Amino acid sequence: MAKKNQQKKAKKGLKRRDLEQMMALHMGQGQNQGVLAGLGRLLPQGRTEQFLLGLLLGGATAYVLADEDLRGKLFKGALKAYAGMMGNVAEMKEQLADLQAEVLAEQNGAL
Repeated sequence: MAKKNQQKKAKKGLKRRDLEQMMALHMGQGQNQGVLAGLGRLLPQGRTEQFLLGLLLGGATAYVLADEDLRGKLFKGALKAYAGMMGNVAEMKEQLADLQAEVLAEQNGAL
C-alpha cells in the first residue's frame, strides 16, 4: 500500500528543474541568447543554497558597515569611481557634439 502512495506522489507533479527547462525552451532561451543568457545558472537554485548565500552576503555587509575605516575607504573608492565615470560621460558628450558639428559642416558645404 505504501508503495502505491509513493508512486502516486512521484507522478503527481513535475520537478522544479523540469519546469524551468520547459519554461526556458518555451521562452526561446534554449537558443544562444548572447553573453548574459547563462547568468541565471550562476545563482543558487535550492532554498538552502539561497539562504546560505544571503547569510554570507548579509554577514559581509554587516562587517563592512560596522568597520569605520573600511567603510570610509569603500565610500572614497565609490566616489572616485563615480567621478571618473562622470568625467568619461562628459568627454563622450563633447565628442558627440564635435561629431554633430562636423556632420552639419559637411551638410552645409555639400549644399
